[in-house]
Amino acid sequence: MAQATVSETIFFLDRTSRIGLQAQIRETVVSAVLSGRLQPGAQLPSTRKLAEYLNISRITVTLAYQELASQGYVETASRSSYRVAGNPPTSGLEAATSDTGADEIDWSSKLCKSFIVAKQMRKPLDWRRYPYPFLYGQMDPSLFDLGAWRDCARRALAREDFELMAGDFAAADDVQLVNYICSRTLPSRGIRATPDEILVTVGAQNALWIVTQLLLRQGAHAVCENPCHPDMSASLKLSGADVTAIDVDKEGLPPAALPGKVDAVFVTPSHHSPTGATMPVERRAALLAAAAAEDFIIVEDDYEFEMSFLAPPSPALKSFDRTGRVFYIGSFSKSLFPGLRLGYLVAPAPVIREARALRALMLRHPPGHLQRTAAYFLALGHHDAVLHRMRSEYHKRHIVMAEALQHEGFIIAGSSAFGGTSFWVAGPEGLDADLLMNELRQDGVLIESGSPFFPDADGPCRFFRMGYSSIPRANIAEGVSRTAARMKWLLA
Repeated sequence: MAQATVSETIFFLDRTSRIGLQAQIRETVVSAVLSGRLQPGAQLPSTRKLAEYLNISRITVTLAYQELASQGYVETASRSSYRVAGNPPTSGLEAATSDTGADEIDWSSKLCKSFIVAKQMRKPLDWRRYPYPFLYGQMDPSLFDLGAWRDCARRALAREDFELMAGDFAAADDVQLVNYICSRTLPSRGIRATPDEILVTVGAQNALWIVTQLLLRQGAHAVCENPCHPDMSASLKLSGADVTAIDVDKEGLPPAALPGKVDAVFVTPSHHSPTGATMPVERRAALLAAAAAEDFIIVEDDYEFEMSFLAPPSPALKSFDRTGRVFYIGSFSKSLFPGLRLGYLVAPAPVIREARALRALMLRHPPGHLQRTAAYFLALGHHDAVLHRMRSEYHKRHIVMAEALQHEGFIIAGSSAFGGTSFWVAGPEGLDADLLMNELRQDGVLIESGSPFFPDADGPCRFFRMGYSSIPRANIAEGVSRTAARMKWLLA
């Protein structure tokens, strides 16, 4: 019986992609085999025919086919002809996973709880193709020293470092990284800590999750800010605790509004998320006094203190703590890059011991190579140089953005007194920021609706956030203008 012949039309090359042409050909074949679209024995186009169809060198196709043959996906039929292998690497898996009836299972009855408790902040993965991306938390690659990072990654693969990194850390962290946090990062915030009071985490959110598991349980009472980062409010709700959200004002969370019985208060005092409000020293002292009098713990998320260019950042709340009641959460995501996912928790040594044990049950420890690479990048001064470039450029963007918002008549409801990388904007009454966010995409503009920050609010949200860490300075004014025009169109 004659074998099926594969049409060359299943192949497509993206010549703008960073992926090489050979790799794209291999991916096409492997994907088709995995999905069952190419059956064992199917005849592939000859190297000459496929090369002519794709308008590429014949040797490129030949090398791609040869690599597929070495991997076991195809086999040689003649000198220039190949076919899908009779027993490709996935044949056993395909039989085992086909027709499992997964769609018939009532997963809601199998899963103990749903972890989708917060409205998600939608950021398209292809945001870089939009000319006006006012997204918070994304980076501008032109400000980062990729060459230095690569050099540090190579250093971390030196024999001595590799032997240490390749072993199981058990529950330990990279000594160099912890020492840098102790000696450089924390002192810049007025905090003194010893290595046994620090835990390295997979970003600030991982630290927050660990803290909520340690402090809160069913029947406990937690306090957070309103508005509040959706990941924080979701973590608190999932802990089983009763959660009270206290409205913030221009000075952050007011300690006088705390309820009578509290186990833990979660705050962003230096730079409230998302408004940027800074809690003054008087309120910090009042909050610490209340913690001592009412016997509760304060969890401080200090997520963007490095982005200070208008004024020096205020000291961390933890720097005023003399009793160990403040747990401090920091991150390198804003000052390096968000995909790094490295943060840290500072707390009394007995707490860190428990936190380390809990972390070990989830993921043992953050990847050793990543920790050591970051440690070199910090210790060799590259981090300080990157921060200098970021502060200089963000200061310029801040000025342009503020002027553009004022020119278009926007109400700036919040921005950091020392800098930051975003503006919290109040739209007119009746504005639906979710609808505005969706409509702006056709204008090439990306903003973030404020609705996820108000999880318990009813009706549309008129607030939205516009960041400037990832948009070119030259595009800011036009992007703000398009936002204003679209908003007027929606309200007309």
